[in-house]
This record gives sequence, structure tokens and C-alpha cells, in this order.
Amino acid sequence: MKAIFITLSAILLSLNLSAQSAENQHLLFKGVPIDGTLSEYVEKMKLNGFTLLDSTNYGAMFNGEFANYQNCKIGVGTSNKKDLVSTVFVLFPERKEWNDLYGDYNRLKQMLSEKYGPPNESKEKWENDYEPSLAFRMSAIKRGECNFTTTFVTPNGKIQLRIEHQDATCFVFLGYFDKINGEIMKAKAIDDL
Repeated sequence: MKAIFITLSAILLSLNLSAQSAENQHLLFKGVPIDGTLSEYVEKMKLNGFTLLDSTNYGAMFNGEFANYQNCKIGVGTSNKKDLVSTVFVLFPERKEWNDLYGDYNRLKQMLSEKYGPPNESKEKWENDYEPSLAFRMSAIKRGECNFTTTFVTPNGKIQLRIEHQDATCFVFLGYFDKINGEIMKAKAIDDL
């Protein structure tokens, strides 16, 4: 009986330690922790096969393949006051048809659910709860009349999937927000107040 208790205690202790260590780690993007200076992270992204398009003091933009989608735009974000990477986002290719756009969103949501478990929040709603006919859905998106957002919260940060538009362009957005560096950025902003 004592041996069973000791074994059970050891298992619970190891599970607790691994859970604590997971909570003190950075969120990963393609297996790379979202951490470090912008120049350090740019080099890591290049090693992952992404092509640098542009870089400023507060971020960088890349082109490349992600999750079996070609020609994605990948952004890395920092604060212009602190050179610390806290956000990575993916803009998937533009879609001109609702079925393609929603298909991307739904496919990615399903893959994220397989990896991270069920989403913590999912809003898939049209303005005024009126769902436009298939022929008018893309126009409604371009006017900002919908909210398709799914959020996964992990011990290391938040992952958010959305249907987005910029002017007449519609695409799926996927953002990775690191908890540790996000809190550092927030503390820096609070110091400014």
C-alpha cells in the first residue's frame, strides 16, 4: 500500500511540475518560442523558410508557406518602445468566394481544435443576427457586418482565428499572442500612464 502511495505521489508531483514548467514557457509558432528581440526572431523565421519582405522598429513581415497554405503573409510584432517579440500572425491568401473563405476558416479551426482542444470561445455571427444569402456574404464581410472569431487560450498565451477584411480583400487571420511577453508589454504601457 505504501509503495502505491509513493508511486501515485511521484506521478502527481511530476504532472504538477510539468504543468508549472509549461506555464512558464513562451507560446510557440512553428516550434519556435515567441520571444527575443526582433532581429533574433527574424533570423529564426528565415531559418524556418520564410522570406523577409519588410522590417521596421516594431515588426517584420514575411512571405511563405504555413499549414499547407502557400503565399501566406506572416507578421512578427513588437512594441516600438521595447524590442521584444510578443505576437506572430498569419494572413492567409485572399479569397473571393464565401465557400473558399469559410472553408479556410473552418479547416483551420478544426486543425487548431485537434491540437489545442475545444476553443474557449467561438463567435460566428452576422450583424443583427441576419445571415445574408450566399451571394451577399462577401459584400457583408467587406462592410464589417460579421464576426467570425475563434479563440484558444493556453497556459502560454492566446491563439485567435478570424475572418477579416481589408478594404475589398477578404482573408483568414490567425494570431499567436505570447502571455509572458504580452504581460511585459502591458506593464511597460502601464508605466507610461
